[in-house]
Amino acid sequence: MSKVNVKPLYEGTFSVGLDKNFRRINREDPPNKGALKLSVNPFLIQDGEKNILFDVGLGDLLGENTSIDTILENLADEGIEDFEITDIFASHLHFDHIGGLANRKNGYWELTFPDATIWISKNGWEKLRESLDKVSDDEKDFFNFIDSHANLSFLDDDEKRVGHVRTKKIGGHTEFHRVLFYENGEDRYIMAGDVLGRRSAINRSFEAKFDFDPKQSLKVRNELQELAYEENYAIMTYHESDYPIFRLTDYNEKKGYKIENLS
Repeated sequence: MSKVNVKPLYEGTFSVGLDKNFRRINREDPPNKGALKLSVNPFLIQDGEKNILFDVGLGDLLGENTSIDTILENLADEGIEDFEITDIFASHLHFDHIGGLANRKNGYWELTFPDATIWISKNGWEKLRESLDKVSDDEKDFFNFIDSHANLSFLDDDEKRVGHVRTKKIGGHTEFHRVLFYENGEDRYIMAGDVLGRRSAINRSFEAKFDFDPKQSLKVRNELQELAYEENYAIMTYHESDYPIFRLTDYNEKKGYKIENLS
């Protein structure tokens, strides 16, 4: 069995207002008034000859404080070049999770990871296509470029296994939201996008008003915590600022789950 290396590729912490621009702030800073504080962590899984990404970051799509160089430099620190990424799995199709698929570093659209297979929800992609009149011109151009040039592999709503990766539709944050599992012997990880996007979601019961189906997100969030604890999965949290990978190591009816940081 090949050695598995898993790393969060921290792109920064941002204040995100109603204009959806990502304005860079320090990890410890509060967001601007009326804005959300979001950190961004695509996850790299090195597995033998496979270099896999779970979600792919901001790219240069969402404001002047974002750059494709961030993820490329993070990968270079791990000894990986853009053409060595083999597979990209998307939890959902919000642009802060897929913006890194393409970039305009040289003044025109290019695939960031030209040799990667991109695994995405077929129904989610078609729904995004239908909503292009509601997005910016840059986002529309981005979609059309990816649609025409990327190696897209569409997932239906059924559970799907690709090598050591298993994906399953859970809904919640978006209609066709997927949870991503990496399962290779004792190396077991869960990444659920914004359904379980921060450490602070652990041991909390809440319905997020920005979710497509807040009640479904709450239901699945609780189920994933229970699964992670009982079957020893590490949890990857895409929007966490400090320790985006952790395990749940104990449970108390009054205090809930105990968290052990892994990154």
